[in-house]
Amino acid sequence: MTTATYPDLDAASVFITGGGSGIGASLTEGFLRQGSKVAFVQRSDASAFCDEMEQSTGHRPLFIPCDITDTARLQSAIDQAAAAHGPVTVLVNNAANDKRHDTLDVTEEFWDWSQAINLKSYFFGCQAAIRHMARAGHGSIVNFSSVSYMMGNAGYPAYATANAGITGLTRALAREFGPQKIRVNALMPGWVMTKKQKELWVTPEALEGQLARQCLKEEIQPEDIVGGTLFLASSASRMMTGQALVIDGGVVVTG
Repeated sequence: MTTATYPDLDAASVFITGGGSGIGASLTEGFLRQGSKVAFVQRSDASAFCDEMEQSTGHRPLFIPCDITDTARLQSAIDQAAAAHGPVTVLVNNAANDKRHDTLDVTEEFWDWSQAINLKSYFFGCQAAIRHMARAGHGSIVNFSSVSYMMGNAGYPAYATANAGITGLTRALAREFGPQKIRVNALMPGWVMTKKQKELWVTPEALEGQLARQCLKEEIQPEDIVGGTLFLASSASRMMTGQALVIDGGVVVTG
């Protein structure tokens, strides 16, 4: 897949949550191919992925093991990335968990777990990164949300609530930190055919229904999300902030 080149991303210090699998792995590769210095966190070991990226792109990402629900550890990882690569000027909050659940079965413990992963970690990741961006004099934050709450889908109310919160968080931070040349945008993917989605939830019937809703009748792949992310991270979108960019094959519309 052909991707545009953004010169300002060359040597940029980039931090990605969940950057070793699924959409995140494609994002890590996309930034590495721009020449960016990429650090990422996730819970599972990603050493083999880092080896693969070094071999295929010529650049090795910095993998920092981290459970993003541990706020102190997450913020420490961002500081560690800055120490290795310079002040973080691009943050991609990508990690999420869309575990299916029924409203009447949700416990307080499950609710708190879902919000910790899908919303709380975004806020505190932004908080830590913004400190570095302020010192650098600029920055771009890309908060991954989802079209799930825009579609009014059932099956994951806690997750959909967090997605709506991410949009609100994005707009609030864009307003607060715009004067410091820090941009904050949201990216809303549709149903992306990651390995996890295929293993857990993609059935022929579900996929047929999804494609029927899309204007573009093709499965969305992880690499389809990379171009929009690079655009929002780069100076090509320098006057965009507080916005929501949808990449879903044409299911929902904004505006």
